[in-house]
Amino acid sequence: MIGLFRLMLFGFIGMTIMFFLLNLYSRSVQREELEKEWDATQSPGDREEFIASGMAAYEKGLRKKLIWLVYVLPTLAVIAAIYLLNFS
Repeated sequence: MIGLFRLMLFGFIGMTIMFFLLNLYSRSVQREELEKEWDATQSPGDREEFIASGMAAYEKGLRKKLIWLVYVLPTLAVIAAIYLLNFS
């Protein structure tokens, strides 16, 4: 039983670190794409406003929500492995 709790603790710590790193990377890629788009089109208005509005749209987008799969998929895999090894 202690082994299960240790697995859950270290697994959660690892998934949290992976979540934050993936989140930072995804945000930086999105910001870079917005900066390149601004440089290519030279849209009217302020550059920082353009990037801020693009990042606000990113925060509500699908890519941001998919990062939560870092928690869901490994948890489901461990649950499935435990079930298959113990009950089948």
